[in-house]
Amino acid sequence: MSIKKRIAIPLITLLSFSVISTAMPPIVAQTTTDNPTNVPDWYLRAQKTKGVPWTVLIALDAYGASTSPPLGVKRTAKEPFTKSGFRFSPWLWQGLGNPVQNDTEAARILFFKGYGKDGDGDGKATQDDPYDRVTAIASWLSQSGTNEFDPSEVLWDYFQHESAVDRIMALANVYRKFNSGKLTDRVFPLSKKFSVAFNDTWGQGRSFGGRRMHEGTDIFAGYGTPVLSVCYGYVELIGWNRLGGWRIGIRSADNYYYYYAHMSSYTKGIKQGTIVQPGQVIGYVGSSGYGKPGTSGKFPPHLHFGVYRDTGSREWAFDPYPLLKRWERNPQIIIYPKRPVR
Repeated sequence: MSIKKRIAIPLITLLSFSVISTAMPPIVAQTTTDNPTNVPDWYLRAQKTKGVPWTVLIALDAYGASTSPPLGVKRTAKEPFTKSGFRFSPWLWQGLGNPVQNDTEAARILFFKGYGKDGDGDGKATQDDPYDRVTAIASWLSQSGTNEFDPSEVLWDYFQHESAVDRIMALANVYRKFNSGKLTDRVFPLSKKFSVAFNDTWGQGRSFGGRRMHEGTDIFAGYGTPVLSVCYGYVELIGWNRLGGWRIGIRSADNYYYYYAHMSSYTKGIKQGTIVQPGQVIGYVGSSGYGKPGTSGKFPPHLHFGVYRDTGSREWAFDPYPLLKRWERNPQIIIYPKRPVR
């Protein structure tokens, strides 16, 4: 099956986004050859036994842990996504014809063709055991029916949503790029070498483009102040928006969506699909927006910064101010674009 790559998410409608390019870079789902860092053993074991790259497994867990779980599944609060990640419904796990509810007997689950697997050799199959859960996921993904591993069709059949497949595979590329299973570092979104000021502006009224609530924090700074990626992730959206001006949306490795607006320009080489890291310069502060492309100067220069969570069916915003106050104390290394060699 050929799956067209496009961004199709409710958040686009919510923020009146106008996508200027929908072509995502090619999906790379190869097994990492170098020794990765901070990757839990259950992913590496599943990669070795089932041939599914740990990058795909951990990306699916990052997506699954942040979206709504299937009916009948409850997650333990405050667990890392590597343990609380993607889960099957109880019926798929135990087998549709299995008379034993919430069955954990691996042999019986196998008899009833359930998805559950015994990943650690104890005869049990439970989704609370990451070895069992990830082994089951790897077994499921490896049944693509082709010689070359490509989980896109299996994921599409399950989620029935192209944006879910796009995000999982794009996140897998982020983990492969940095060859690490721990990509949760955060930094403040503006260079702290420059003067910045911000207060909690969440919920304040806005009138341009219709009455609406301010979904973010305005960080005031001078024109040209470097704007940074706060996280490891990739550029999911970029271009002009009537309200936000020149804006960028970055999807983090753990599936948060960070929205930057009113920029004056982008850093050379930043485009949709670009993989980024904390502290990387992605553009510069401006006052663009509130009009046709190129409109600027209708308000003081600042960065509008928003944070969104993905439920799998929609995205919802929450107040970024507490995060910004915390990140303001974090160390910050600025990664400027490389100058061409002459």
